[in-house]
Amino acid sequence: MDFDQILAKCGDFNRYQFMILALFGFINIIVSMHYFTQTVISFVPDHWCYHDKLVNMTYKEIAEIYSRFENPSCTRLADINGPNVTVSTEKCERWIYNYDFGYRSMNTELNWVCDSAYKARIGQSLFFIGSVVGTLFYGLLSDKIGRVPALILSNFCGFAGDFSTIFTKSVATFTLCRFISGLAADTNFYLMYIIVLEYIRPSMRTLGLNMAVGLFYCLGLVFTPWLAVLAGHWQIYLACTSIPILLVVLFYFVVQESAQWLVTRNDIDGAIKRLKRVAKFNGCRVTQADFDEFRRHCQMTREMQGGDDKKHATLLDMFRTPRMRKNTLILFFKSMVITLCYDAVSRNVEGMGISPFIMFSLSALAVLPSSILLVLLQDRIGRKGMASGSLLVGGLFTAAAGIAIAYQQDNHNAILLACLTIAARFGVAISYESGSQYATELIPTCVRGQGVAAVHVAGFAASFLAPYILWLGTFFKAAPSIILGILFFAGSFVCLLLPETLNRSLPTTIEEGEVFGKGERMFDFPCLQHHDDDEESDSELEKYKRKHSLIDAKQQVDSNSSKRKQSLIDADREEQALKDAKH
Repeated sequence: MDFDQILAKCGDFNRYQFMILALFGFINIIVSMHYFTQTVISFVPDHWCYHDKLVNMTYKEIAEIYSRFENPSCTRLADINGPNVTVSTEKCERWIYNYDFGYRSMNTELNWVCDSAYKARIGQSLFFIGSVVGTLFYGLLSDKIGRVPALILSNFCGFAGDFSTIFTKSVATFTLCRFISGLAADTNFYLMYIIVLEYIRPSMRTLGLNMAVGLFYCLGLVFTPWLAVLAGHWQIYLACTSIPILLVVLFYFVVQESAQWLVTRNDIDGAIKRLKRVAKFNGCRVTQADFDEFRRHCQMTREMQGGDDKKHATLLDMFRTPRMRKNTLILFFKSMVITLCYDAVSRNVEGMGISPFIMFSLSALAVLPSSILLVLLQDRIGRKGMASGSLLVGGLFTAAAGIAIAYQQDNHNAILLACLTIAARFGVAISYESGSQYATELIPTCVRGQGVAAVHVAGFAASFLAPYILWLGTFFKAAPSIILGILFFAGSFVCLLLPETLNRSLPTTIEEGEVFGKGERMFDFPCLQHHDDDEESDSELEKYKRKHSLIDAKQQVDSNSSKRKQSLIDADREEQALKDAKH
């Protein structure tokens, strides 16, 4: 009895699964706020250099006075005498801010604008560097000490970084706090994603995971800017978003450690202990004989793989065999394409003439429809078809938005740009969500934490190229959209080379990962196959498991036979020894 079978007896879509999906929804709300904290605290409203004669004027009148200058936000005036205005050669030291909805951001509080605007960008850079380091570190840690402890430590790190940011006043302390905060970025999400995926029925993964992401992540994104408005000040906002993260510590008492991971660590007793708790929570009665059969299966599988002499798999093992190496490199490339294009689309729409609070919420609304579309289509089209198709559609949306923005730089149409931005965000969101589930299912359990971490790190590393791709637009306006379109289309193509994971038993070892999907063709999609073909066909992984199960059974029979023969030999020797003693 393998893991999927024993989990089905314990309940693979019951009360326990509903509970961890709800907790996963809570994680999504926290993550959406944490990831975009840097953006919200750095909002910069319309601003102009301070002058005593501007104090009693309206913002509209001030804007009209400065409108004649090329850089109104950073131009200091020497004197204002009616329509006559003289410019000072000195730099601005004080500003007048037209606060959006009365919200006072960190940049306005510390005057990190004009020549000092780079200070906030340094913090953003350190946040992404921290995310690369943290994703690798906590990914490795999750495969060493477990998913749940790594999840709690990651979220606590995010709390420490965000809460300590409240007290920063200098660039040095600010960048250090953002680096610490960045250590939690992504791992505070995908570790819980892995836990839920490993405890839920394969046929319900798409519905459960994507609806939790779509509903709660979208809710968090839409609410995030307005929480800042309600707080009114960036420090109060940080306190409101960071303190709830501490509730993740309570997950230790209700979320069970991944039983699949415990099996890969040869802790079968620990895995059975967690499965019994799940069964009790779900109200399912599972006999001890079922658990004993599961134990024998795990022990025989381990003996077949080398027993105690077998070393634990590492990330490097994903590159040792040809098919695993190919799949891993494709997942890396796909993650780089999605993250890079997502970041470039976000950067390419600055200065549209819409309040950042409104634009932030509007673009976030694209997350929920993308998740609903995934739920409706992914289990029909399949993981491979959805990943490839969403990248293709995302490329079309991104190219359309990029070209429209490039050729409307002199005369912005705010409504058109907002619509195209939401459309591009919609396409990229589909690609990101489908890609996350696909990678998590495809990477074997024994290296899932490290593998998923490495895939996400590749995406974060590629996002640093986004500003340089956009910079090419200064030479040819359509260059960024062309480059991003090519990347999207390339990602769509290579996804066709990956095996399908829909309704399949997932690989748990590197050996199973190597044979998983073997024999599939590029355009083999579940939606194009007949049911008769599905019944007649058998995956290479199932053949591999069945073959080694037979080998295990034969080895067990041979072992028992050898033991009986040895017992007979020992008995004969004892009998002969007794005869010799009598003589």
